[in-house]
Amino acid sequence: MSELTLPVLVEIFRECAGEADGADLDGEDVGDVELNVLGYDSLALLEAISQVERRYSIGMPDAETRIKTLNQFLEQANEQLVQRS
Repeated sequence: MSELTLPVLVEIFRECAGEADGADLDGEDVGDVELNVLGYDSLALLEAISQVERRYSIGMPDAETRIKTLNQFLEQANEQLVQRS
């Protein structure tokens, strides 16, 4: 796996924490919506970070304090993937 994509990340969040009532994770703009608005709390974020770190063999130190949206998550994870290559 060379790049983490939004559809894959959405699936990871669904696996980790389910899908919150009323959250449309299939919308085009979902990447820019804050995680708490989507119904995901800090525990869901930590679990998703852990899953991505294991699946992609990367480290995302302090990510839980910097990530507020799915797009920010993608940016940080993909930066780590580039550095790993």
